[in-house]
Amino acid sequence: MTENLHWLGHASFYAVSKKGTVVYFDPYQLKAGLPKADLILITHDHFDHCSPDDIRKIAKPGTVIVGPASIAGKAPSTVKVIARGQTMAVADIGITAVPSYNTNKEFHPHAAGNVGYVAVIDGVRIYHAGDTDHIPEMGSIQTDVALLPVGGTYTMTAAEAAKAVAAIKPKVVVPMHYGSVVGSGKDAEELKRLCQAEVRILDRE
Repeated sequence: MTENLHWLGHASFYAVSKKGTVVYFDPYQLKAGLPKADLILITHDHFDHCSPDDIRKIAKPGTVIVGPASIAGKAPSTVKVIARGQTMAVADIGITAVPSYNTNKEFHPHAAGNVGYVAVIDGVRIYHAGDTDHIPEMGSIQTDVALLPVGGTYTMTAAEAAKAVAAIKPKVVVPMHYGSVVGSGKDAEELKRLCQAEVRILDRE
């Protein structure tokens, strides 16, 4: 389920559908030579998630940028604004925005309207949690693959992410949000140790 999923470091991923649609999540500190984006999903307006320079690297005519209202003035081109609970389709990709916020810290308040995404790619549901803690809404998220932050400080720790996994019950878990701004590979390994679900630690590309 993660064969076409590429981790680019931090919270940044891209995936390619069988039809060739290229989807990015929170592009940040991208290397040269990556495929151009058909769809870019941004979870919130912090610099390490909404990076205009990185968006420009992968944008092409017709690239669709989707994100919460807070990024509308920060992204380098027009944004399709999405709010929690809303769905939309771009090419062959289905998207649902879900809540993403902190419960025990002030970096990502509920009122900010930040989102995570459940993207359906070739029938596989991929949940990118954004910058979040373990929140009650996770219990209602249906996904095959869960991309969960583990770096602590601004998001969940590995132990908190393990509790989120128990609530979400995905088939595969991929740790993220470590190795750049905060956290290290030890956090990813700790999640793997704590989880009964399958945890795949992707190599950074």
